[in-house]
Amino acid sequence: MKHLVTILAGLFLLLRVAVAQKSDLKILYVGGSTDWAPESFRGDTAAALESARARSASFETMLGEFFNSVTVVQAADYKQALSYQYDVTVMDGAPPAITPLFRERDAAGKITSIRPAVYFTEEFDRPVVMIGELGEKLGRSIGLKLDWYCLCLDADAHHLRLDHPIFRGPFPTTITTRVKPTPEAAFHYTYFTGTLPDSIPMWQVQTKGYATDDGFRIGMVARPWGFEDSPDAEYISSGVCAKTIDAVAIGRHGNFFHWGFAASPAYMTAEARAVLANAIVYIARFNGQGVIARKYNDRIATREYLKELKYLASRESYEVSARRNEEHSRSIATMQEKIKERLAKGEKLTSSEASIMNYRGTPPISFEDHVKRYQKDFFHLFGLDSDAYIAFYDANRDYFHASGFYHIEVDEDVKSLGIPNNDPRLLDAAITLLEKGKETDKARRILARYTLVDFPTAAEWRAWYEHYKEKLFFTEPGGWLFLINSREPGLNDYHARDERVALATIRPGETDDLNPVKMAASVVTLPGGARELVVKIKIHPGYHIYANVAGTDPFTRTSVAFELPAGYALAGELQYPSSRPLTSNGTTIYEDEILFRQPITGNGDGDATCTITYQCCDAHLCMSPATGQLSIKL
Repeated sequence: MKHLVTILAGLFLLLRVAVAQKSDLKILYVGGSTDWAPESFRGDTAAALESARARSASFETMLGEFFNSVTVVQAADYKQALSYQYDVTVMDGAPPAITPLFRERDAAGKITSIRPAVYFTEEFDRPVVMIGELGEKLGRSIGLKLDWYCLCLDADAHHLRLDHPIFRGPFPTTITTRVKPTPEAAFHYTYFTGTLPDSIPMWQVQTKGYATDDGFRIGMVARPWGFEDSPDAEYISSGVCAKTIDAVAIGRHGNFFHWGFAASPAYMTAEARAVLANAIVYIARFNGQGVIARKYNDRIATREYLKELKYLASRESYEVSARRNEEHSRSIATMQEKIKERLAKGEKLTSSEASIMNYRGTPPISFEDHVKRYQKDFFHLFGLDSDAYIAFYDANRDYFHASGFYHIEVDEDVKSLGIPNNDPRLLDAAITLLEKGKETDKARRILARYTLVDFPTAAEWRAWYEHYKEKLFFTEPGGWLFLINSREPGLNDYHARDERVALATIRPGETDDLNPVKMAASVVTLPGGARELVVKIKIHPGYHIYANVAGTDPFTRTSVAFELPAGYALAGELQYPSSRPLTSNGTTIYEDEILFRQPITGNGDGDATCTITYQCCDAHLCMSPATGQLSIKL
């Protein structure tokens, strides 16, 4: 028996050694970040570069302990194509953008839209681990759920899912937890989470943190609401931060892994280094498994927002807010006195200290103004009646729809059917209305609002629904949409839907027998930032205009020409709509509604002019050739 125990012990030791062996995964580390916040260097570029170098070296050493093949590059030298040569890329620095940040402004200079910088293309599906805030910075343009809820993550993790693979191997891990006080900020959000205990088990990830070490780099947590409502995302751990107890400190979305803690291995615990190595191994299994649900709007409301709205309608929330504002103002005043002492000594201030000196406090507001601020969508209905808001939100929970920045509204179309808008039966009911020819406008609004596809007939809608209904899921942060649990190209095409919506805003007007041709034009910004001048021509039923005219026919071919203001240029060929043959000699015609699309480049203010020449005919007569001109404001 003793001999058997010795053999088993030896086997166990061999198994641990085998498990602890280095992985053969090829790892690319992309450096460039520092362990200390940029303002800590007070403009000392050399010190910042040295910190970045030391951080890269610590990552290289740590990765070398777990992986046989580690390549280190700096962010300035990284291109997306490089990741295809490796099994996993660890992003610890922001590379040059593929497409820079773009702010679109109106004639008055007001920003009308912002297109974030692009660092990865949407088809990119190689495994990536993103450190700290890079999940937000690099993932915003492609709709990652790894958004910037708060740059306030400190050194400890809590609410870990210890059954997750990153805590179980392949590298041996020990998770040592200590019971510590629940983060004070979490109690501010109990309307989301419910009652919290005074203390919770915590796991130390870093040996330093910004709360205890002035100027240390701060980590990032992502918003938790709806994080796991799509099959391509998973929450793994929260951490000590200034937000909710369930904010996402460690998580995955598609082929991207969010390690929100910001310290380099030089300031990680040995336990955390092993878990990070396991996370790198884990994300490798998602090679080729890109993102399905896209969160392009990081501040879109989810149904969890209703909890906050109900709380903010109460007098309690007003009194708590007023008390916190007073405490905050006193705290700022104390900091300002200390900064004044430094100024008196001739010391240079950091940018954050300068901001503190410019702070003038938050003026008190009335309960009415408080309610107006947070109940802006429904104040006109319920005024200061807190109970009415709560009853309203509860009664309509299944029928709310969100858009914009935390804007919600009751979807009356859905409410009229009595089916929750996250229930696939809603799509079935809308398609049934189309099949019966009843309330077809409402049915099409529902299908357009909650799906990414569009079909002209009820039969095509039914075929789509029956084919994919077992794979449908509903995502709120992903746009309040039913998506298909599949990565097949074209199935979950956000951009095709966005393009349809943009083109639908071009309205030529109604046609009749006296006015069989109507036209309108606009500039359309496509996903990715490209712009097109789009001419939409509506042709009355029974009439047509000419696409191509054979040499033996006397008709006038449709032509579209553009004149652009200074600062703009045509970018590529004019895109023509499809046509159908009229005769066997080669004459073809346009019918119904058609689009001409001209890509452009440039910027500046001015008007483009579009000149359209055409001839309209029906089966019995032809009208004289006509020329129309449209002005398009750029």
